[in-house]
Amino acid sequence: MNHPVPEFVQAAAKGSNATLMARRQNALPRGVSQSHSVFISHAHNSEIWDVEGRRHIDFAGGIAVLNTGHSHPEITAAVQRQIENFSHTCFQVVAYESYVELAEKLNAMAPGSAVKKTMLLSTGAEAVENAVKIARAHTRRPGIIAFGGSFHGRTNLTMGLTGKVAPYKLGFGPFPGEIYHALYPNALHGVSVEAALDSVRALFKYDIEPERVAAFILEPVQGEGGFYPAPAEFVAGLKAIADAHGILLIADEVQTGAGRTGTWYASEQWPVVPDLITTAKSLAGGYPLAAVTGRADIMDAPAPGGLGGTYAGSPVAVAAALAVLKVFEQEQLLERARKVGERLRVGLRDMAARHPAIVDVRGPGAMVAFELGQGGDVKRPDADAAKRIVAEAAARGLILLSCGTYGNVIRILVPLTVPMAVLDEGLALLADSVAAALA
Repeated sequence: MNHPVPEFVQAAAKGSNATLMARRQNALPRGVSQSHSVFISHAHNSEIWDVEGRRHIDFAGGIAVLNTGHSHPEITAAVQRQIENFSHTCFQVVAYESYVELAEKLNAMAPGSAVKKTMLLSTGAEAVENAVKIARAHTRRPGIIAFGGSFHGRTNLTMGLTGKVAPYKLGFGPFPGEIYHALYPNALHGVSVEAALDSVRALFKYDIEPERVAAFILEPVQGEGGFYPAPAEFVAGLKAIADAHGILLIADEVQTGAGRTGTWYASEQWPVVPDLITTAKSLAGGYPLAAVTGRADIMDAPAPGGLGGTYAGSPVAVAAALAVLKVFEQEQLLERARKVGERLRVGLRDMAARHPAIVDVRGPGAMVAFELGQGGDVKRPDADAAKRIVAEAAARGLILLSCGTYGNVIRILVPLTVPMAVLDEGLALLADSVAAALA
């Protein structure tokens, strides 16, 4: 039986953003949101062209996935070579050397002098779940303590770890037990380091004894939570509590890792060494790959067969990741991250001097953000202003993302490979957008 083709499908043959958006709304559930109503045709480095031929400067980087830019030729060539040989075996069935090589490199790059081991996965949420599994297997304890404002993923376990209800937890409970949340230090909003550490100690009095806690999990810089860096004294204090009670420290570097903050791992900048590190996002330059790296004795705790996954450590993504490491070395991207970040901070501070509604500019390396408060009051988060800025920027051809517990933070995750001329062009568009939105 022939069914008539809906009008929106016929119209979509023209390839406009509007017609594709109509098809999308009919085909996808509303829970899969979309920040910008454009559809990509092609991209290069830090620039995107949509299906209507319009150019956009990308200050979002696929949410921190494109530190090496869109379609880097070195990464594309490595992927093409791999596909010509084989695309999949499942590493647990038939292994391949590239997986071992990447694990060796990640082990060598991880902070601390202890011997390390690495396992590969597909997504950041997978990496976080496996880090929790490994921590529980090693300590033989169930409890995990995360922090308010954190984001660790959208699976059931990682939603439980995430310290933000809307939109990530709405309607999805119940969540796994033995997960607790302490305060995250935030001097801007009146949460001192000591208050945050005291909230951890309070959990030991009111919710779970420390002898049943397997691990603390902490983002070196909260991503979705608003780009707040964890103060060095807080990390040191947390590690002291952890060591006193045999608790592990997991650094969730899904967003901060792969050079975003000016070092390969953000936790390299910590005064202490984490026991386990999760990475994903920019690890493979746009291909799905994640990793858990940690002390060998901890990583070896799960029994054979307890770790893995059908697509975990895809040979195609592994080839991309090895190329990413090569690009970082050849193009000195860690140093460039620091230069890009400094250029961003200078530009944003200039905007803040002209617009009191910008109450803070922050972030290490090229993980930079600014926060908005009504009338310049940090205690009155201005999510509406953030939405207006994102919309004004989109109208001018600049892709931006907001974040934060109250939705009042604009984050910048531009590729580290961005030409400085394009970076300056994007900053100029952002300045115009801010001026228009805050007028």
